[in-house]
Amino acid sequence: MARPDLSFDDAEIAALEETARQIRISVIEAINVAKAGHLGGPLSAADILTALYFKIMRIRPEEPTWPDRDRFVLSKGHSAIGLYSTMAHRGYLPVDELLTFDAVHSRLQGHPEMTRLPGVDMSTGSLGMGISAAMGMALGASVQGKDYLAFVMLGDGECQEGEVWEAAMAASRHRARLDNLFVIVDENHLQQFGWLVDREGSTRLVEPPHAPGQLADKWRAFGWRVLGMDGHDMRDILTTLRDAIESRQGAGPTVIIAQTVKGKGVSYMENDYTWHSKPLSPQDYATALADLGAGTGAVRQ
Repeated sequence: MARPDLSFDDAEIAALEETARQIRISVIEAINVAKAGHLGGPLSAADILTALYFKIMRIRPEEPTWPDRDRFVLSKGHSAIGLYSTMAHRGYLPVDELLTFDAVHSRLQGHPEMTRLPGVDMSTGSLGMGISAAMGMALGASVQGKDYLAFVMLGDGECQEGEVWEAAMAASRHRARLDNLFVIVDENHLQQFGWLVDREGSTRLVEPPHAPGQLADKWRAFGWRVLGMDGHDMRDILTTLRDAIESRQGAGPTVIIAQTVKGKGVSYMENDYTWHSKPLSPQDYATALADLGAGTGAVRQ
């Protein structure tokens, strides 16, 4: 079956950038109404999710269980509101439904639930499990002679989970049948509690478990094709994903390390680990909307 046309021009890049901005606004609005939820991770992933759902993946929002669709697994399931916002703007659900996020009986729970929301390909939340599910989907396609692709997004902190590396090792073993598997690591260089530590009264920055470049070396050591991209440069995102797909024959599983900024788009959230998950004050909310160019007209209480 034909894949989407992956060529693009400046006008399409501008349109995708605008879509990512709207998705970020929806994330802020939903979290504000819910008075709870994760912010930093969904904002760092928004550009990549936009590229996948609006350009790269072969999907049918009006037919979410279409057998030949590409699969996507959000392994860093705590960033669910980022996925929901992307899906809503793509047409899987009404945008206004995002305001039910994390409410009792809502389809939009704090972590993705495949039995509640059509279009969610895997329930996630326990970190590290998503790559195994995506690998199973990719192997299933190979066994059935299908040509759909499987994409999975991991967090860089999540890459401390042993299950990630068990799956990476298994994928390398089956590499001949896994050139349809693409892992994207959202490397925003912060996890839930950042890297600042206070020892004997002095605060200093310590080396994260994955120093610059080290994460790529680890994946390479497990036999994966390793690529890199700027996770906030839409042109680079589209180019990297397009080239990875078009050169996949015989390449085995591919991991793309995306350099991102936690809290991207909101001035006081960027590179601040305390906004991993935190409710918004009225002033926080207003400032976030202003930073994203939403103005007061977009305010929803």
